[in-house]
Amino acid sequence: MIAAAIILAILVVGGGLIYLLDRGSRRGAGNSEGAPSATADGSDKSDRSDRSDVSDSGDGEGDGVCCGMHITCEKDSLSTAVSTEIIYYDDEELDAYSGRPAESYSGEETEQFRDILLTLLPTDIAGWARSLQLRNIALPPEVSDELLLIVSEARQTAQQ
Repeated sequence: MIAAAIILAILVVGGGLIYLLDRGSRRGAGNSEGAPSATADGSDKSDRSDRSDVSDSGDGEGDGVCCGMHITCEKDSLSTAVSTEIIYYDDEELDAYSGRPAESYSGEETEQFRDILLTLLPTDIAGWARSLQLRNIALPPEVSDELLLIVSEARQTAQQ
C-alpha cells in the first residue's frame, strides 16, 4: 500500500514538472496562447486573437506546425507559394480572370473552375492552387471550399 502511494506521488510530481517545462518552453518560443507577443512596431499582439482563419476544432494547439488535420493548415499551406514558377494545368483560359474578386464570378464561370478542379489528379490540386495564386486568379468561394475539402480528405487518408 505504501509502495503504491509512493509511485502515485512520483507520477503526480513528474507530470507536474513535465507540464511546467512544456508550458515554459512554449512561452519562451512565443507560442503560448494568450501571451502577447511584441510586433515590429512595438505593439502587443496575441498569437491567435487576430486570426480570421482559426480552425473549428478548438483544440488550442499553437505550436505553428501543420499536422494536416485542421482547415487552417490547408489554407496556410495552399496560400504559401513554395515555388515562384507558374505551372499550367491545361487551364490557360483562366488567365482571363486574373485580378477579379472571388465574389464576382457568374454561375457559368464558377462551373468552369469546378470542372478544372474535378478533372485534376489528386497530386496536382495543391500545385494548381499555388499556380492560380501566382497568376493572381482568385477562386470562387464555392470552389475554394471544395478545394480545401479535397485537400483535407487527401491528407486524412494519407495519415491513415
